[in-house]
Amino acid sequence: MKLLESVRVVDLSRVLAGPYCAQLLADMGARVIKVESPGGDENRGWPPTFRGISSNFASVNRGKYSITLNLKSPQAPTVLRRLAEWGDVMLHNFLPDTAERLGISYENLRKMNPRLIFCSVSGYGEKGALRGRPGYDTTLQAFAGVMASTGERDGPPARAGVSFLDMSTGLAAYAGVVSALLLRERTGEGTWVRGSLLETAVACQGFHGVGWMQTGALPGRNGSGSWHIVPYQAFDCADGQLVLGAPNEGAWKRLCNALGMPELAADERFLTNRDRVKNRSILLPILQNRLIGQTMDYWADIFSNTGIPAAPIQSIDQVMTHPQVLANDMVVYAEDTDGTKVPYVGMPFKIEDCQGTATRAAPRQNADCESVLRDDLEFTETEINALRAAGAVFPNT
Repeated sequence: MKLLESVRVVDLSRVLAGPYCAQLLADMGARVIKVESPGGDENRGWPPTFRGISSNFASVNRGKYSITLNLKSPQAPTVLRRLAEWGDVMLHNFLPDTAERLGISYENLRKMNPRLIFCSVSGYGEKGALRGRPGYDTTLQAFAGVMASTGERDGPPARAGVSFLDMSTGLAAYAGVVSALLLRERTGEGTWVRGSLLETAVACQGFHGVGWMQTGALPGRNGSGSWHIVPYQAFDCADGQLVLGAPNEGAWKRLCNALGMPELAADERFLTNRDRVKNRSILLPILQNRLIGQTMDYWADIFSNTGIPAAPIQSIDQVMTHPQVLANDMVVYAEDTDGTKVPYVGMPFKIEDCQGTATRAAPRQNADCESVLRDDLEFTETEINALRAAGAVFPNT
């Protein structure tokens, strides 16, 4: 069963956050029409490329049908109206004022379709003095305090290695859209779902934000470690780095025994986590000197058998081929137009008895224009030719 197979989505968004939301909807069965400008989604030009399509673009656009629409054409509103009338959900990430100028606003579109779920994803949110400022993952990591607490203790602020704000915002938007669809079942009316990289970033700060508001505590940079739990970081082993943690007193005692150093658990300097945080500069070298003497596998086996959380630092090639990743269906395949199976990262959640993950590979730009205009939006051939003549749409590529 495909949970959202009756849902129709118009995806006007680009780059990562909005497209990832729409991809999740497609994975759950929704029919998603991706609408791009003549220049295409900008991440189509980001390397690397596989079979003529950017892997960056492909990572958030499987399962969709692509059309190109020139929103600056005088005939664009005709297509936009038909899309709004057709869709259950319309998603975009234009700047607020740009969306208004293009006629892509909740107030305008709800007149065309009162049941439409309108989802806007922005950089800095829909309200406030910065609402019109463009925002990307890295700039919001900086603005929202993420970079200030990321990096080595004595080094400069650092960017997280993955675009987690983009992807998390896509997940949040997906949750908002599905919640709005449930609300529509009760009210019979559409609504406006708003999300932004800023709101996601502040929400992800979690205990950092709450800790400062309640106590004034400012988290510092601690490399792979944590400012409020010790030990909880990477250590060098004989053949690589292993991350381990002792987030409670039971785990700390088990760690000391596993290391063959039970005396550490009784040391007054390290009795509680507060003690260990206070004396981290003393404790961490002691642990490092012990761990460097054996391999990662040696310690990983010991820690696994004693219930101590530990994991090697792996590269993406190791991750995507790991048996545990494969066992949880995080490598999936979708079919390209010539039948080739193309690999993708799987969905971050599974629903029992509900089929997930779209089987259609990410589309080439404007590959589906004619069928979408004719079969989905029900334009006649005469109307389609007129739209082409006006420069609003283009022949399939």
